[in-house]
Amino acid sequence: MASTFDSADLFDSADLSAPTVRAWRLVKRSRAATAFDGEGAFRFGGRWNSKGQRVVYASSTLALALLEILVHIDPSRAVPELMAFPVEIPGRMVEHGPRSSLDRLDDGLPWSLKETRQIGDRWLADARLSVLQVPSAIIPLESNFLLNPAHPDFAQCRIGEPSPLPVDTRLYGHA
Repeated sequence: MASTFDSADLFDSADLSAPTVRAWRLVKRSRAATAFDGEGAFRFGGRWNSKGQRVVYASSTLALALLEILVHIDPSRAVPELMAFPVEIPGRMVEHGPRSSLDRLDDGLPWSLKETRQIGDRWLADARLSVLQVPSAIIPLESNFLLNPAHPDFAQCRIGEPSPLPVDTRLYGHA
């Protein structure tokens, strides 16, 4: 049975006086040209969106962005060449997602994947703001950002020039 919720109970309004928020987006070098189209999330879904929903995932720090990539890579394979994009987001465009209500486990991971996808899909459908701040499943005290590339305000996010991100092989057992 699907849980129902009022999105007003889940999201905090943006702080209109908030300064700019810095986020980081990491992608394979081969995907750098399309890093902000939401195609990967559209094709495969993610922790905070169902398949068929375009979302761009970014993290509050470059280190967290790297952890979010590494957790999905087969440790027997080399990490692909990565490109790091800094993103400047006007604070007034950031909606704050739930934290305290997410306390159940799903296959050893924090929170129910069904629940987080419902939250993200509802946020996309409501389309109030172009960015949703959510807790990281890896480090719940840190944040990831969902960017809606279809939202009219998405263009106000300033995407910086990408830089190669060398990854220390000790992080994934190829020392």
